[in-house]
Amino acid sequence: MKEAFKEILSTLIYLIVIFGLTFLFITFVAQRTEVSGSSMEPTLQDGDSLLVDKLSYRFKDPKRFDIVIFPYQYGDNQYFIKRVIGLPGETVRIDYDGNIFINDEKLDENYGAEVILDPGRAETEISLGDGEFFVMGDNRNHSMDSRDISVGNIQKKDILGKAFIRIYPFSSFGGIN
Repeated sequence: MKEAFKEILSTLIYLIVIFGLTFLFITFVAQRTEVSGSSMEPTLQDGDSLLVDKLSYRFKDPKRFDIVIFPYQYGDNQYFIKRVIGLPGETVRIDYDGNIFINDEKLDENYGAEVILDPGRAETEISLGDGEFFVMGDNRNHSMDSRDISVGNIQKKDILGKAFIRIYPFSSFGGIN
């Protein structure tokens, strides 16, 4: 009887430790998220499953072209996934032809996706404050991003993490540009 009690207690402690470590990992290190929608095409597809690094941005700032996850301020448990275009202190301007300028220098988007913004949209110019980031989807013509007043500039404190690996579909498994 005593041996059975020890075995049950040992198993219970083991399970509590496993659940505790899993909780800490998901809360502070990484978590899985799923892409919903077409705003990041062609880089990410609707239904892709990704791992999000939640730890890095505790020690450093997001870099230009990182793909970040952040909560949508008007949605219950709704998160957006977008690419960082503008960094704190910069001025982002998008002209009538769809060209993006950072501090009056044309942005060279060289991360592998061909990005085309429909010409003829209203010109936009936004100055970013401390800790603010300007984000856009790769599918610029079908993306609700920092150009939209309901999204706006993203605060660093609101960025959940960086998408760094696609885990599904298995045929596309690997790092994300």
